[in-house]
Formats: sequence, C-alpha cells, structure tokens
Amino acid sequence: MKLEELKVYQLAMDIGQRIWEIVIKWDFFAKDTIGKQLVRAADSVAANLSEAMDGFITRKTGNFVIMAEGLFTKP
Repeated sequence: MKLEELKVYQLAMDIGQRIWEIVIKWDFFAKDTIGKQLVRAADSVAANLSEAMDGFITRKTGNFVIMAEGLFTKP
C-alpha cells in the first residue's frame, strides 16, 4: 500500500493544510509564538507517517502508524 492511499495520512495532510490556512491569518505575535508550534506539530504527524512507510515497516515504525491513527479515531 502506498502512503498516499492511507486514510490516516490523507487526514493528517488535510489537517495540516487547514491549520496553515488558519495560522497564516494571525498577527505576527500569534504566528511567532503559538502559530509556529502548532504548524510544526500538525506537519509532524504526516512526516512521521511518511517515515514509517518509507521502504518497509518494522514493529518500531509500525508503531508510528498506530499512534497516528489514534489521533484521528473518534472515542
């Protein structure tokens, strides 16, 4: 399965894009303080999934996918 086919990856990319669109409208102080942290955190979800799917999945990297899926499942 390709990374782009994973629903969790698609959701992570969508959330990252939405956060960028929100933060870009903030004033400089808000962007510079919380905005940068929020964008980096959102971007890291898709990056971690990409890292986990790069090449092969071991038990360790498979845990990245499991953790990321937990972020998007509704209780």
